[in-house]
Amino acid sequence: MNGVITIFRRELGSYFATPVAYVFIVIFLIMSGALTFYLGHLYERGQADLNPFFQFHPWLYLFLVPAIAMRLWAEERKTGSIELLITLPISVGQAVVGKYLAAWLFIGIALALTFPLWLTVNYLGEPDNGVIFTAYLGSFLMAGGFLSIGACISATTRNQVIAFIITVVICFVFLLAGSPLVLNFFKIWIPQNIVDSLALLSFLTHYSSIARGVIDVRDLVYFVSLIGCWLYANALVVDMKKAD
Repeated sequence: MNGVITIFRRELGSYFATPVAYVFIVIFLIMSGALTFYLGHLYERGQADLNPFFQFHPWLYLFLVPAIAMRLWAEERKTGSIELLITLPISVGQAVVGKYLAAWLFIGIALALTFPLWLTVNYLGEPDNGVIFTAYLGSFLMAGGFLSIGACISATTRNQVIAFIITVVICFVFLLAGSPLVLNFFKIWIPQNIVDSLALLSFLTHYSSIARGVIDVRDLVYFVSLIGCWLYANALVVDMKKAD
C-alpha cells in the first residue's frame, strides 16, 4: 500500500499545483447548477428532491471525466516521465491504482462541492435525504466507471486529444448500451443473445436504479467489476508500452 499512497499523494498534489483542478471544478459546478435550475426546473417543479440535478450527471461526466482522464498516462508517455515512474520501487499495478484513486478523489471533491444544492432542497422542503445520499453514491460510482475507461485509453497513446475522443466514444456506447440506437447497430453483426447481454452493460440502467434510492447488489457489482476490469487492462497496457 505504501507505493499506492505515494503515487496517490503525488498525483493529487499535481492537480492543485496547476489551474487544471480549479478550472474543472468551476466548470462542473457552473454546468451542473445551470442544468439543474434552467433545464431541470428545480424551483418550478415544486418538489423537494434533487432528481433534476442527478439526471444530467451522465452527460456531464461524458465530457468532463474524459478531460481529466486523458492526461493520466498520455502526458507521462509524451514527456517521458513514465520511465522515471516505472523505475520507482513500485509495481505497475500500484502506479495504476494510485493515479486512478487520486483522479477519482479529485472528481469526488468536485461532486461534494455541490452540497449547497442539497442544503437548498432541505430549506425548501423535506426531501428524502437517504435517496439523495444514495444518488450521490451512484454518481460517484458512475464517475469512477468513466474514469477507469479513460485511464486505460490514456495509456494507449501519447496524444491527449486522441485519448479524449476515444474515451468519449466508448463511454457513450456504455452509456446508451441498452438503447435501440446501440442495440440495433450490433444486431447486424452479432447474435441476439450477445446483444441482450450488451443491454445489461448500460451505465444509465444501473445508475438510474441507484439514483432512485435503490441499492441493488447487482448494480454495485457492475460498477466494481467494470472499474476492476478496465484498471487491469490499464496495467497491462502500461506494462506493454513502458518501453516505447
